[in-house]
Amino acid sequence: MSDDTDDATGPRHRRVTSHPTPGPLNSLQYWTDAKPVWRVTLNYLLVWVARVAPFLRWKNWALRRLGVTVGRGVSWGLEATPDVFWPELITLGDDVIVGYDSVILCHEFLQEEYRTGEVVLEDRAMIGAKAVILPGVIVGEDAQVAANSLVTRDVPPGTTVAGVPARQMSSAEFEDDD
Repeated sequence: MSDDTDDATGPRHRRVTSHPTPGPLNSLQYWTDAKPVWRVTLNYLLVWVARVAPFLRWKNWALRRLGVTVGRGVSWGLEATPDVFWPELITLGDDVIVGYDSVILCHEFLQEEYRTGEVVLEDRAMIGAKAVILPGVIVGEDAQVAANSLVTRDVPPGTTVAGVPARQMSSAEFEDDD
């Protein structure tokens, strides 16, 4: 992981675009100004197909129709959810695995603004079950995200991260207790 300890100004945030919203309401109240209703409705239907389809071919078809860049050999787990508003900001490299019930977000609705950012899962990245990836994050080649992790920072190639927020695991954490 990055040595940058100030997450609010770290690499992820430099790749996230801020969009101010007009007025006193939280930014989710203005979502129809950000995306057409018809597009989010179509996205929702395609997200549903990607979540529950029994075949990877169908899942990848739905992801591509959403605008997700899908590499060869991608395995999208049951109930995994791509961003419904900005799925076109997701890139899945070759042989990526996204585990059961994971969520990839390309947006954050805040009080007076919303933010958008690309999420890139490089070749052979693996996302464990129920993990959440935030906007602007890059998960490097051959990296692994443990189940139930919240990824707020980039994951360097070949590393394993775990936790909330996700942190790089040390080699000692991989050893058996036997």
